Amino acid sequence: MALDILVPHPVTTKGNRYVLVLMDYFAKWPETIPIPDQAASTVAEELVRSWNSCYSVPMILHSDQGTNFNSAVFTELCKLLGILKTRTTALQPESICHGREI
Repeated sequence: MALDILVPHPVTTKGNRYVLVLMDYFAKWPETIPIPDQAASTVAEELVRSWNSCYSVPMILHSDQGTNFNSAVFTELCKLLGILKTRTTALQPESICHGREI
């Protein structure tokens, strides 16, 4: 399963400003969850409440290198639930050509 957070949107009447996007790679099933902030505790709580309680605990969780996904809270959640956490590499176009003459 992969997850990411969409950029800020206008605040809704329920106080949500961000959208947590979850994607099951096997079933190709997407979920979108409105959240008020990007705090690691908010993301972890919504992951457990919205995904794990409806479906099951994922074996692998893939995300970018955002601080909310690499926090102690999120790392501990993955450890407690037995989830293997993987990350994408940082997107830095200049690193593609590092050490090469152009």
